[in-house]
Amino acid sequence: MDVNKKELKEKVALVIEKLMNLGKPENEEEMEKNGGKEIGFFERDFGIGEWEWPQGVGLYGMFKIMKSEQSDTYMKFLHKWFVDNMKKGLPSRNINTTVPLLTLCDLNDSYQDPEFEKLCLDWTDWLVHDLPRTKEGGFQHVTSGDGGIGVSLNENQMWIDTLFMAVLFLNRMGQKYEKEEWINESIRQVLMHIKYLYDKKTGLFYHGWTFDGNHNFGEIFWCRGNSWFTLGILEYIEMFKGSLNPAVKTVILDAYKAQAAALKELQSESGLWHTILDDPDSYEEVSGSAAIVAGILKGIRLGILDDSYRECAERGLRGILDNIADDGTVLNVSAGTGIGMNAEHYKNIMILPMAYGQSLTIMALAEALFYESKSIA
Repeated sequence: MDVNKKELKEKVALVIEKLMNLGKPENEEEMEKNGGKEIGFFERDFGIGEWEWPQGVGLYGMFKIMKSEQSDTYMKFLHKWFVDNMKKGLPSRNINTTVPLLTLCDLNDSYQDPEFEKLCLDWTDWLVHDLPRTKEGGFQHVTSGDGGIGVSLNENQMWIDTLFMAVLFLNRMGQKYEKEEWINESIRQVLMHIKYLYDKKTGLFYHGWTFDGNHNFGEIFWCRGNSWFTLGILEYIEMFKGSLNPAVKTVILDAYKAQAAALKELQSESGLWHTILDDPDSYEEVSGSAAIVAGILKGIRLGILDDSYRECAERGLRGILDNIADDGTVLNVSAGTGIGMNAEHYKNIMILPMAYGQSLTIMALAEALFYESKSIA
């Protein structure tokens, strides 16, 4: 494959620059009229300034590229982002507003700001003791309310997104402060999400589960939902630095490897994956594909996946690079996607440049820079 480190570094710089300056769409009013949240339009999901999950994933992508480059290029930007948001006032605590803290936890290793530390500690305590729970104690996928006011409880529901949005942060804090209660709670949540969202027949993950009726909603294998696991679970495992109980680690990685095998078979000719993984009539989607590629590349690098996955990862990487515009905009990214009861719900979600499209692409390119093969010099 005709990819080299020079091209990857140039693309990373462009994508990050665009992320830092990604504005809101000009036709917000028109999108609200033409479907609103039914097509994925949530005003909070655009730009880089809001304290929400798209921005939080973006911050994490920027922090990861600094770690891969061993640089402090974006430190001032990240520090100012947190200072400005805390000064402005933070939104309601929920699963999705937790993800910015994943970056803040590590960022504060450099700044040692007591206000940053207090926020991370208070929020962790809230996750463990005050976040609404489902039956059997699962993290209920509470999100921000419409218009950013209050919360949507999504009572008794678990979503695959939660592992990336909240459980990664909980585990990171447990590792940092050596708190077994927090680490064990994160393990419980990972195993519980696998139990209720993993499909044994395919190796893929459903978008969600509800204890109200005991079902997986439309039983849809959503691309970005699956990708939160593909990438997020290896981020999770890596945080333990070898200390995770071997039996628990085996159970988790068996699910990851089964999913990776299924994803390899479902990859399209372009190298991308469809927004409904097993529905070739659904559009190909870049943010989920980027996280899948990042997760597969990471699996190869860590020795979890064998060499048979190299061609899949390389084709996926080329598909992503082909969807980066000259100004660094990542194309063909689906907007915010709530749980749906049928395939049409997912197919109707609009496509727009989004912060998480930029950031998941950054993470894929960062992993590619680590990747050792003859095709990347």
